[in-house]
Amino acid sequence: MGKAICCLLLIAMVFRNHAVVVDIKARGAKGDGKTDDGPVIQKAWKEACAGGPSPSSVLIPPGTYMAYPPILFSGPCKGPVEIKANGATIKAPPELARLKSNSWIAFQYIDRLSVIGGTFDGQGHEAWKNQKCADTALSCQMPVNLRFSFVKNSLLKGITSVNSKYFHMVIFACDNINIEHATIDTPGNSLNTDGIHIGHTNGLNITNSNIKSGDDCISIGDGSKNVHIEKLTCGPGHGISIGSLGKYANEQPVQGIWIKNCTITGTIISGVRIKSWPGPTSTSGTATDIHFEDIIMNNVENPILIDQQYCPSNRCNKASPSKVKISNVCFKKIRGTSATNVAVKMDCSQGLPCENVEVSDIHLTYNGARGGGAGAISECSYVKPKVMAKNIPPACPGYS
Repeated sequence: MGKAICCLLLIAMVFRNHAVVVDIKARGAKGDGKTDDGPVIQKAWKEACAGGPSPSSVLIPPGTYMAYPPILFSGPCKGPVEIKANGATIKAPPELARLKSNSWIAFQYIDRLSVIGGTFDGQGHEAWKNQKCADTALSCQMPVNLRFSFVKNSLLKGITSVNSKYFHMVIFACDNINIEHATIDTPGNSLNTDGIHIGHTNGLNITNSNIKSGDDCISIGDGSKNVHIEKLTCGPGHGISIGSLGKYANEQPVQGIWIKNCTITGTIISGVRIKSWPGPTSTSGTATDIHFEDIIMNNVENPILIDQQYCPSNRCNKASPSKVKISNVCFKKIRGTSATNVAVKMDCSQGLPCENVEVSDIHLTYNGARGGGAGAISECSYVKPKVMAKNIPPACPGYS
């Protein structure tokens, strides 16, 4: 009898620790591109999330799945959970009338999440025509394609996001996230389709990824720390940005940002930049320990830009300087062509001038009307760059 009880206990332990694999097709998903498979996908998540301490997974087989928003993957889970979607396309409805949330697909309060593969199509063409999301508006309600909030120790690999109605991906209040081989694709005229927006996150690595957008390829907001971006291709879009900062109360510091070994092609407004709001509404904040290094610019407007008079809606009082302090910034080994004759512009705050800005080994030539690789210049206000190696153009007349 004792041996039988021990055997039963052993069997129970094996079942309890066995990984759960939930195939959404086996749970009733149609995958015909018409039926709303969102409820089936969410039920599959709940089953895997409750599976136990061993890694569990949700399998989304190759096919096309319609999923009406909002789709919520919420934890905490009993163990690691992986969503495997290689070869699968998940589509949001194109109709604006179906929008019920600020996110189409959201992940929250999860530890040890893996999302592997999958194309997430926001079908945003109609949304881009909606003027609610213009920079002059205050009430954009378009959904983000993929939102990750309070997620930690997780991997996002081989994800493709296309035609998002608004931002493609938001990483908020997360810790220790790796994004590898991501593909983000919207046309350059798509409104407010930032590739990846980051905020209040500590520890994020983005590598070997390709972003085409109608706004910033990557925007790094307040509270972002220890962010590493490497081997990224960006364009079309508005480049890679720190900020905008200083618009809202109680913003947290930005610190420890490394952007290295990237290629930026055909972007408008900027290549790499730091931007903050001026005026009496601007709030205090800091941006420090920021590194832009080993970057190729191909026909990029304003390849290197610090803009502390950022005011896209033209509703700012630019006579009142930004209260965001920028310090310990490095622009190093940045080369290629500028679509504007001002290749390096540092427009810092009169109230809080930029400090310890290093400009080293820059080689940018003007690719505009004058041609011939000549004519690129630098402009600086309220900053004295620290020149560590020869730069083309010189790092602001009178300062080099």
